[in-house]
Amino acid sequence: MEETKQYHLTVIGLGYVGLPLAVEFAKKYPVTGFDINKERIAELRTGNDHTLEISSDHLGSVLKKKQDSLTGLWVSDQLEDIKTSNVFIITVPTPVDKYNRPDLTPLVKASETVGKVLKKGDIVVYESTVYPGVTEEECVPILEKISGLKFNVDFFAGYSPERINPGDKEHTVTKIKKVTSGSTPEAAQAVNEIYKSIIVAGTHLAPSIKVAEAAKVIENAQRDINIAFINELAKIFNLLDIDTQEVLAAASTKWNFLPFRPGLVGGHCIGVDPYYLAQKAMEVGYHPEIILAGRRLNDGMGAYVAGEVIKLMVKKSIPVSGSKALVLGITFKENCPDVRNTKVIDIIRHLQSYHVQVDIYDPWANPEEVYEEYGVKTVQELHASQTQYNAVVLAVAHKQFSYDTIKKLCSDSCVLFDVKAHLNKELVDARL
Repeated sequence: MEETKQYHLTVIGLGYVGLPLAVEFAKKYPVTGFDINKERIAELRTGNDHTLEISSDHLGSVLKKKQDSLTGLWVSDQLEDIKTSNVFIITVPTPVDKYNRPDLTPLVKASETVGKVLKKGDIVVYESTVYPGVTEEECVPILEKISGLKFNVDFFAGYSPERINPGDKEHTVTKIKKVTSGSTPEAAQAVNEIYKSIIVAGTHLAPSIKVAEAAKVIENAQRDINIAFINELAKIFNLLDIDTQEVLAAASTKWNFLPFRPGLVGGHCIGVDPYYLAQKAMEVGYHPEIILAGRRLNDGMGAYVAGEVIKLMVKKSIPVSGSKALVLGITFKENCPDVRNTKVIDIIRHLQSYHVQVDIYDPWANPEEVYEEYGVKTVQELHASQTQYNAVVLAVAHKQFSYDTIKKLCSDSCVLFDVKAHLNKELVDARL
């Protein structure tokens, strides 16, 4: 460990998490950004980031024209280009499968890749969200097997959970306090110092890798449970004919009331991470009741919204079968192109199950990505003169969606449902 003072970093996985991290590290260290997606590498080499997390100017300012420059970012899909690195940071996704079971495949593949180039003295840091124990019990054995090196003798590991919030230009990677950890006290200090050199918000050195892993997974499980509670309240208040947003505004006047809002819970973190903790809990013989109850409630919100839209159509004597509906927004959050694990698709599927013709419009989402992920096509333009809808669901509060624009798309008899409470109460038929 003492010999490793000049760090050459490789960041594995150049998505929403890896790219911003690689860009910041590249201001102080020689960094190689590695991704198996050749199209992604080609895109980044032109200075373009389709996730919109890094501007072209910002990316261009750190991109290397040659790999051997002292600082800066070199992006590659070639294993040869990461052999000289001595710190490997793995930021690949950790999704769940169709049964909501943790899928560690990307993490396994990334560990195999690093294992092929691992050398004595190297450090491997994982940022991907996992359940406690994955780094040391699942990933490290892969590194040992592929490299032939011995853990905590020849190489070391660390865990520093990502806290990226896609689309957030205020809470960027360097402005969010970073939890760090290492497999030995010396490795922990090294990992902490590496991150501390770029994180202006500071770091928190956890006493062990498992503590750091557990801290990450409960951050989002806590949010999930709180949102589930508010979603349940929204259902209750709807039955009582009380506006949920007005209730929350009144309750928020108390200093310690937590300002959560009802809605769809998707994305790569909150809608996924609780399943990782639940899986580990069940492996050790405990059935997590509150965590899974929150997941069930939040996963059912798309069907709930669709059902409410259908009820409102019936009340307005709008024939449901064969009607036309417009869903505005399919990304998992507003003003962001990220469509991973979006729950808007649940609204669409359930409306279609009632034989409603559904159009989807989202100026932020990539149509090819939406089709590849969900098998649905989005419309590229809206023409009020050509299409009038029987129902409009404002699913994502993109800044482009105004009432004046939406109203022109509605037929004479139309239901307008506002999932995000983006519009004034008086302008819509219902809102969460």
